[in-house]
Amino acid sequence: MESTYDPKAVEQRWYELWESSGSFRPEINPDGDPFTIVIPPPNVTGVLHMGHALDLSIQDVIIRRRRMQGYAALWVPGMDHAGIATQMVVEQDLANEGLDRHEMGRDKFVEQIWRWKALFGGSISDQMRTLGFSCDWSRERFTLDEGLSDAVTTVFIRLYEEGLIYRGQRIINWSPGLQTALSEIEVDYKDVDGELVFIAYPLVDGNGSITVATTRTETMLGDTAVAVHPEDERYQHLIGSKLLLPLMGREIPIVGDKAVEIGFGTGAVKVTPAHDPMDFEIGQRAGLEAIAVIGEDAAMTEAAGEFAGLDRFEARLAVKEALEAGGFLVKVEPHRHSVGHCSRSGQVVEPLLSTQWFVKVEDLVGPAIAAVREGKTRFVPQRWEKNYFHWMENLRDWCVSRQLWWGHRIPAFYCEADGRVVVSAQPPTECEECGGSAFRPDEDVLDTWFSSALWPFSTLGWPNETDDLERFYPTDVLVTGFDIIFFWVARMMMMGLRFTGEAPFSDVVIHGLVRAADGSKMSKSSGNAVDPRELAQAYGTDAVRLSLLQAAAPGHDVPFNEEWVDAARRFANKLWNAVRFARQYLDIGETPSSGGYPDNPSPEDRWILARLATVGTEVDRLMEEYRFSDAFSALYSFAWSEVFDWYLEMAKPALQGDGAMASNTKATLGVVLRDILKYFHPAIPFVTEELWSHLVADGLLITAKWPTPLEVEAPLNVDRLQELVSGIRRFRSDHAISPRQPLAPILDDPDGLVEPWWRTQLESLASATLLEGTRDSEEGYSRVVAGPVQVFVALEGLIDLEAERERVLKRLAATRVDLSKAEAKLGNSTFRHKAPAEVVAKEEGKAAEARSIIDRLVAQLADLGE
Repeated sequence: MESTYDPKAVEQRWYELWESSGSFRPEINPDGDPFTIVIPPPNVTGVLHMGHALDLSIQDVIIRRRRMQGYAALWVPGMDHAGIATQMVVEQDLANEGLDRHEMGRDKFVEQIWRWKALFGGSISDQMRTLGFSCDWSRERFTLDEGLSDAVTTVFIRLYEEGLIYRGQRIINWSPGLQTALSEIEVDYKDVDGELVFIAYPLVDGNGSITVATTRTETMLGDTAVAVHPEDERYQHLIGSKLLLPLMGREIPIVGDKAVEIGFGTGAVKVTPAHDPMDFEIGQRAGLEAIAVIGEDAAMTEAAGEFAGLDRFEARLAVKEALEAGGFLVKVEPHRHSVGHCSRSGQVVEPLLSTQWFVKVEDLVGPAIAAVREGKTRFVPQRWEKNYFHWMENLRDWCVSRQLWWGHRIPAFYCEADGRVVVSAQPPTECEECGGSAFRPDEDVLDTWFSSALWPFSTLGWPNETDDLERFYPTDVLVTGFDIIFFWVARMMMMGLRFTGEAPFSDVVIHGLVRAADGSKMSKSSGNAVDPRELAQAYGTDAVRLSLLQAAAPGHDVPFNEEWVDAARRFANKLWNAVRFARQYLDIGETPSSGGYPDNPSPEDRWILARLATVGTEVDRLMEEYRFSDAFSALYSFAWSEVFDWYLEMAKPALQGDGAMASNTKATLGVVLRDILKYFHPAIPFVTEELWSHLVADGLLITAKWPTPLEVEAPLNVDRLQELVSGIRRFRSDHAISPRQPLAPILDDPDGLVEPWWRTQLESLASATLLEGTRDSEEGYSRVVAGPVQVFVALEGLIDLEAERERVLKRLAATRVDLSKAEAKLGNSTFRHKAPAEVVAKEEGKAAEARSIIDRLVAQLADLGE
């Protein structure tokens, strides 16, 4: 074995072997119970980022562990066609060549996208391989695959035939730049500085006016009513009265509607049914006309009168000036508010009344809510169920049509003669109403989230009754970020229950976002984005994965720090060195892949085997609860602090001997390291597989049996032994005494806790020879205490007492100065409130460390008789 672990030398080799051996396929465990995860499909245009790295690392831990537990574990990979994102990328490429999709025509443009996908679309799959994710690539799917496209068409037609898809007018998010409707996830809400403009709408009878307020002054040109709460005593008597719409001279009614909040603003709201979702609903209830004054190009329409042709933002200023000139402007207040922007173009989204295709969600929501309430599907952490219920209970009909060319074409056709709509998988040949034979296909495609909603069952072959669908659906776990619970999880629940009769997954594991170290959002524009591939190149893939898993508590964001990756890299080297140490005493293959426990373990062996069983049981419990950060932190602590720091040292005397004791300790060492490799394999697969080949060499670790540690009775009071050894080592460090200089401490064991094996280990680990007897005086000794057991180290002859007193006093004075400075800073309220949190925390750490040092120095002075 090399002296240090080199990830670059092993990672590609092992991944290729895993894949070629069929280890990623569920057929590797043909008799196992099925266990399924479907990957949240990344965009075909995507590049692996830290969020992907966390999300996929969690999934890989789950699937690798289940595979080792004997399940027929299937992890289905795939990609989303990403309608808007992909079309934009290809359009930009064409623009760079001086070409335009409209000049090319639809068919040639779509062909161009498929060519682009063939050249560049697989990059994210390659990146996933680089990070070691053990998906079954033989089952990789793409949302525009023929089979998935059949599923999309089947679902659309069935929903239409059941009256759950309709074509109608509703308010949608419109991107003027992209000229398409958008889903909510494609809208980024940003706080911007604007104005709240208060406008007086005069009553037609001349008896006063009603004041309303708006941030979008230009939309008032399309107002068709003013709404008040029917129980608002200020306005009850005016309901049914008429107002004169300023600038337009149109009479509009005052209507009562319970959607209006009595205590908000003036209690009266302008109603623009064509440009606001709530106003549209009020308009529907009140039978109001919807007047579109802003067009799809974001310019004012003819209905805007004298403002027609102006850009919407130009019109905002012009309308305000006209209102002031006409005496309708009451006041203007600065107002910071949230405004939707297109996530792709960056332009402000315009709410528009548009004719689109919609899914009627009312009948779909009930079963999806019931499945969670009844425990058929559970959220981890459970608190996310509240968000799920809130979203589902307030769900509006879903706009599923997009004005794009890349995506699933809506299976609808229009009779050229009478305009009748025919929804069909194939173009109709004759109109049932008029007998016409000419049909025009619908130009729109479906929202990307429509096909994604079918992902858990369409990827397994639905609507065909495939073996995979029968065996692996419903799936077991969905791992995803909280930001797409509404957009994706909720829709998968609705569609899965509707078309298969079963919830698509049992558990929904929610993780947070990976953020910059200061808690801010990672982004290229901010310059704080971290590329997981670059980290993997620098530190190794395993280090990246382990650092994320240890930091990711369920449902909490991860403020990422590169130092964690370096710490994980150091752990991989520590593990490497532990196996190198063992190989001095163990031949390759001497440790079996399972079993192999010692016949007659020594007390030291029984201690570490008992700890292995305890930690293993706890790790399994935590993993079942998806608490991977706690599980791997517990494993990390056990491996480093107990196995590497203690057991390897405690095992040396036996290993260097011969006979039964050496054989038992060899067996114990091999078993403990073997099971540590097994427990860690789901998180750090490359280094553990490489070490397995040097230690066990019986098959592949990826398909080895998950550990079932032996339950043994541990010896008592090992912690006391460790306290004594640590205390003697600290004494040496405090007084700058070389580890090679022998010590002869006096042992005081009034309760008889010290067993013979204790004495051997204590003398070996502390480089000391224990003496029996009593001290000749109370002074001149340093005392190390471990419960009722203590040892006394005579200082005479070990150190120059006067020189040591002077050294300790000098350091004590300097440390007290450091503490005083830190406490002065921390006592300054300006510093506490204005300094960054990490700076304050660092200063608090300095103060705590100084106090600890002072306590030890004072204790040393006491030993020195000061």
